[in-house]
Amino acid sequence: MVDLEVIKRGAKIELARREFFYFCQAMAPDFYRSDRQYLIELGNEMQDFYQSDDDILIVNEPPRHGKSRTASMFAQWVLGKNGNEKVMTGSYNETLSTTFSKAVRDGIGTAKADENMIVYSDIFPHTRIKRGDGAMNLWSLEGGYNNYLATSPTGTATGFGATLLIIDDLIKSALEANNAEVLQKHWEWFTNTMLSRLEEGGKIIIIMTRWASGDLAGRALEHFAAEKKKVRHLSMKALQDDGTMLCAEVLSRESYDMKVRAMGEDIASANYQQIPIDIKGKLYSSFKTYEQLPADAQGSPLFTGIYSYCDSADQGDDYLCNIIWGVYQREAYVLDVIYTKQPMEITEPAVAQALFTLQVNKERIESNNGGRAFARNIKRILEQELNSNRTDVSWFHQSKNKVARINSNATWVMQHVYYPTNWRDRWPDYYKAMTSYQREGKNAHDDAPDATTGVAETMYLLGG
Repeated sequence: MVDLEVIKRGAKIELARREFFYFCQAMAPDFYRSDRQYLIELGNEMQDFYQSDDDILIVNEPPRHGKSRTASMFAQWVLGKNGNEKVMTGSYNETLSTTFSKAVRDGIGTAKADENMIVYSDIFPHTRIKRGDGAMNLWSLEGGYNNYLATSPTGTATGFGATLLIIDDLIKSALEANNAEVLQKHWEWFTNTMLSRLEEGGKIIIIMTRWASGDLAGRALEHFAAEKKKVRHLSMKALQDDGTMLCAEVLSRESYDMKVRAMGEDIASANYQQIPIDIKGKLYSSFKTYEQLPADAQGSPLFTGIYSYCDSADQGDDYLCNIIWGVYQREAYVLDVIYTKQPMEITEPAVAQALFTLQVNKERIESNNGGRAFARNIKRILEQELNSNRTDVSWFHQSKNKVARINSNATWVMQHVYYPTNWRDRWPDYYKAMTSYQREGKNAHDDAPDATTGVAETMYLLGG
C-alpha cells in the first residue's frame, strides 16, 4: 500500500534540500507561505546569488518582514549544502550577534519531537554541531573547524577566515543614521575587520533597512561598483507604487499610515520605503547647472566681474575650500573649486595660480585660525611670482555662527549658484559634501557649505 503522506513528505524534504525558499517553508511553514511572493523573491535571489559568481548581494527590506530570520535560515541552508563553508555574521551589537548565532545553531540542532514535523536533520542528516564545540558565538560542524562566527563592531574576528559574510542591520536609530561619525565607524569596521577575514572567492551579503545614503549599504554599492565587482541589489518597499502593501498581513496600510504619522515622514521613508533619511533631511534639495557660460555673439564672456571666496582649513582634518565664480545678471556661475586637505605649501600656490589663470578681480579669505597668513602668502605669490596685481586679496574675521549662516543662505545658494553640468566629475569631494550635508544631525565636515555660503554673502555685498 502506497502511503501518499510519506511520498509528499519525502518530496518536501527533497525540495527543501535543493531550493532555499522551500527549506524556509519546511522549517517555518506558517511564515514562509506560498502566497507571500516577496519571501519567494527574497529566497530565490539569495540562492541564485550563492550559486552564481557574483561578489556581493545587498538586500534592503522593511522591518518585521523577515529579513533577519531569512538570513539565519540562509546560513543554516548553506552549511547543510556545504559543510566546508565558513560563515561569519555581523550584527549591531554583541546581544544581537549572539541571538543570530543561537538561531542558526539551534536550527541545525533541533530535536525531533513530532514524527510528522520536518526538522533540519531530515533535510541535511549529515550536518550536525560538533559535540563540545557549540559555544554561543563560535562553533563548528562535525568534521569541520570553526564553521561559524558571530560578531559585531565591538566584537572580534581574529583568527577566523570566512567564505560567506552576512551583515545584518547595523543601524539602530535615526540618531545613528544622522551621525556621520557612526556611519564612518561602521564602514571602517566592515573594511578593516570583516573584509580582512573574507577568503579568496568569498561572498558578501548585506541585509538592512536603508537608513542613510552613507550607510553601509550605500557605501558598499558605491565602493564595489567602482572596484568592478559583481553587485546585486534587491530593494523592497513596504508601500508599493500602486498603493498596495508588500505584505498586508505583516504590515497593513492602516498600520503603515499610523507609523508615518508617529515617526515623521523622513524616518518612515527610511524604515519602510528604502529612501535614505538624509535625502529627506538634506539641506540642499537641488542645484542649478549650466552647459555654457553667458557669452556675447563673439563668444566673449558677459561677466561683470570674477570673484573668489576661500575658507582655509581651520584644523588638521578640515578641508580648504576655494570657490571662483563669474557674475552675470546677479547670478553666480562657478568656474573652479579647490577642495582639499593638502597642506598650505600645496594649497597656497594652487589657489594663487587659479586666481591668476581665471583673472579673478577680488578674493575674500576668512582670516580665522591662520587665514590671515594664508591670505598674505596668496598676495605675495601673485605679486612676486606671477607678476600680477589684478586680484585684490582681502581677509576678514568671520564672527557669525557657521551653522546659522549656512542654513539661512541655503535657499539663495540653490536658486542663484550655477555649477557646470559635470561638476560631480570635476570636483567629486566637494560635490559629495554639498549633496550630503544635513539640515540637522552631525555632519562630518561643513567646509564646502561654509565656503559656498561665502559666495552668497559676497554677492549680497555686490548688490546681488
